[in-house]
Amino acid sequence: MLDWKSAEAPDAGLIEELAREAIAGLPPEFAGPAAQVVLRVEDFASEEFLDELQIDDPLELTGLYDGVPMTEKSASDPQHFPDTVWLFRRAILDEWAARGDVTLGALVGHVVIHEFAHHFGWSDADIAAIDRWWE
Repeated sequence: MLDWKSAEAPDAGLIEELAREAIAGLPPEFAGPAAQVVLRVEDFASEEFLDELQIDDPLELTGLYDGVPMTEKSASDPQHFPDTVWLFRRAILDEWAARGDVTLGALVGHVVIHEFAHHFGWSDADIAAIDRWWE
């Protein structure tokens, strides 16, 4: 029997492990470009990210792609920072608890795939057309 008093919330290491499993499952044509992206797990999005996206509640942002999509990259305009996919642990856990109908691995996988889709140059509308997960 689980002792609820000693149970701990999944930590950043577990979220990263689940994210890496999702990345490993990408089709081969996406795996190479995905390997070039930095993966970061933080408890919450920074105030800078929240302000930029005009989000008041940090629990509303589960992930973010920060970079230049592959479709917009140019050798003549080099990027001075690495493409990064950010996962926000507390927001992910909050959504997971609120949903109650998905595994943590499935939720992390969907957040990861959504953010990597932005890296590959897909818009939110493109993603929504093939992935109804968020409805």
